Amino acid sequence: MSLTLEGVTRVVANEVHLDEVSMTLEPGSFNVLLGRTLAGKTSLMRVMAGLDQVTSGRVLMDGEDVTGLGVRQRNVAMVYQQFINYPHQTVHDNIASPLKLAKVPRKEIDARVQEVASLLHIDHLLSRKPLELSGGQQQRTAMARALVKDASLVLFDEPLVNLDYKLREEFREELGALFAARDCIVVYATTEPSEALALGGHTAVLHEGRLMQYGPTADVFRRPNTLTSAEMFSEPPMNVIGGHIHANEVTFGDDMHFALDRGLRGLGEGHFRFGVRPAHLSLSPQANDDLALDVVVDLAEISGSETFLHVHHTKGAMVAHLLGVHAFDVNQKVRLYFPIHRLYAFADDGTTLYIPGAPQRADNVDGEVN
Repeated sequence: MSLTLEGVTRVVANEVHLDEVSMTLEPGSFNVLLGRTLAGKTSLMRVMAGLDQVTSGRVLMDGEDVTGLGVRQRNVAMVYQQFINYPHQTVHDNIASPLKLAKVPRKEIDARVQEVASLLHIDHLLSRKPLELSGGQQQRTAMARALVKDASLVLFDEPLVNLDYKLREEFREELGALFAARDCIVVYATTEPSEALALGGHTAVLHEGRLMQYGPTADVFRRPNTLTSAEMFSEPPMNVIGGHIHANEVTFGDDMHFALDRGLRGLGEGHFRFGVRPAHLSLSPQANDDLALDVVVDLAEISGSETFLHVHHTKGAMVAHLLGVHAFDVNQKVRLYFPIHRLYAFADDGTTLYIPGAPQRADNVDGEVN
């Protein structure tokens, strides 16, 4: 089954939730909806499911217009971030509930429940009640109930957000295998760029109800079509500095300038917005074209084995994503380095004008998520 959205718009109480979203999801595809809170991810999934109706536009499944059909008339399953299970029923009966509603024979129900429970490693828990389960086991039960329907469209609305880091990693690794043999469309919503990269497939970047970009996940990450898409697909967001190209150099104010490299020469003269990912900033030179930048520390945020260094300088605020634990004092002066060959260039309206290293193959992704 294919799923096509044609100019889908949804307005509620004069507030635009979705703004002319158009995209086609291919049969058997894994698709990530990436965007911040209120970007429109849940609204879009509810329209796909038939839980909400559109204000304008069409929804087609296998070319058939299903815009006016409700959720009961579509073969869909949805998993939410909350653990929605029936507390008075066993795990077996929770998973079996949609099959019972569909009046599937008991023998087939038991076989399908056992199969999906085994896939999700909860077959030894089938006789327990949800309150006897851990958070991860409860979410696996909710996922099993969605999968047992053998739906054509499976929707995951940030299903791992309430789980700890280790459990989330386990789920991500298993999702690909779960759907490898299923001919269904999977749509997975997340706010985290790293999760989108880990899941792979295709990614749709959403912002304020608008679809900014859609394509293979690695391509969208490496080749954002706008500054907004680049910022959405980066955590922390891409650092942006306004600068000018004049003659044979780029200037960032009076105290920062560097010679044009071969890639930037085709832009011509004028004002541009230059972007560098936080992971490409460092405390020591990493390449021959590294530009030194003297900054003042605002905050050193240590997260596990990483440090997010928030700084400011004469051109504004920046964030460096540093490997390892680094202790800095507030207002401490630090010198950062960023490589010129890693710079993106955007027009003042946000259109991408230059992508470092382009053209570049999608399978060259090296695991960086910033």
